[in-house]
Order: sequence, then C-alpha cells, then structure tokens
Amino acid sequence: MQAITMYTTGVCPYCQMAKALLKQKGVTAINEIRIDTDPQAREQMMQRTGRRTVPQIYIGEVHVGGFDDLNALNQAGKLDPLLAG
Repeated sequence: MQAITMYTTGVCPYCQMAKALLKQKGVTAINEIRIDTDPQAREQMMQRTGRRTVPQIYIGEVHVGGFDDLNALNQAGKLDPLLAG
C-alpha cells in the first residue's frame, strides 16, 4: 500500500469525503498536513501542487489532485492499482 499524503483544513467537506473514500479502499494511515493551522504548509502545498484548494492528495509521489480527481480515478477503476503501487 502506497503512502498517502493529504493537505487539508479542519472544516473542508471534500477533505472528509476523500478520507472516507480512501478508508473504504482500505487505507488506514493518511499523513494529513493541516494548512489552516500552519501557514508554511499552505505555502509548501501551493508550490508543490500549483493549486490553492484542499484537499490536495498524493498517493506515493503521484499528485492525484483534489476529491473530484480522486473520485474520478476510482470511477475509472484506476485508484486501486495506484494505491497498490
């Protein structure tokens, strides 16, 4: 199982939905980086992803994007192989 890193905030409904979807897929650990409590982390996220919105999800070194991107991967049947590495 690949390592999951997710940039989040405490009040983001899409972050919660992304975590729920990953949990359904058997993901037990997510390295969650809260950008609402750490301004440096927000800066790092924007430099790393080129995006300002959360969640920003990495599976291993692959930048998946946000919840809609994660869900689209799942619908296309491509999420499981990515999680498996």
